[in-house]
Amino acid sequence: MSITIYTTPTCPYCTAAKILLRNKQAGFTEVDVSTRPDLREEMMSRSGRRTVPQIFMGATHVGGYDDLVALDEAGGLDALLQEHRA
Repeated sequence: MSITIYTTPTCPYCTAAKILLRNKQAGFTEVDVSTRPDLREEMMSRSGRRTVPQIFMGATHVGGYDDLVALDEAGGLDALLQEHRA
């Protein structure tokens, strides 16, 4: 499963999301939308949201940082990552 995170360099929530995923030993592709309006449009089209980070696991939109933390606290993040590592 591929994980994609749309970010900007100055976003503290982007940094926190990347740290959380690294702590879970989950690889991801970071897409910096700060200077690429085309990539920001892609992010908004995929997520329906304008803010960063926007996190996708495969085709599934996880949401932003708060959504990622909520998924982790509910035990769903580990389960999702484990499911796709198997």
